[in-house]
Amino acid sequence: MDAAGAEEPLPESRVGMTPRQARRIRMVLASVLMAAMAVVLVVRLASRTSVLVVGVYGAALVLCGVVIELSRNGRTRLGTWLLGIGLAAALAADWLLP
Repeated sequence: MDAAGAEEPLPESRVGMTPRQARRIRMVLASVLMAAMAVVLVVRLASRTSVLVVGVYGAALVLCGVVIELSRNGRTRLGTWLLGIGLAAALAADWLLP
């Protein structure tokens, strides 16, 4: 059995994104969401001044910064999960907590 003969050649055209493109997309997404959280924080503070609002949206802003750094260091999947779960938790906490 020839091991080299049994392998199929790799296709020339690559499907999907390169790791660099994935990192850049997640960094841009986290930056856009960070700006959106800042706007929501300002709007929520205008309607209801509360330490809870500042805490929840402040934590969301910090989370976006952490995701940007994770993406810069190549941890894009972990960053994506943290961004999705963290922002959902922040919005749920703002909605559910008095």
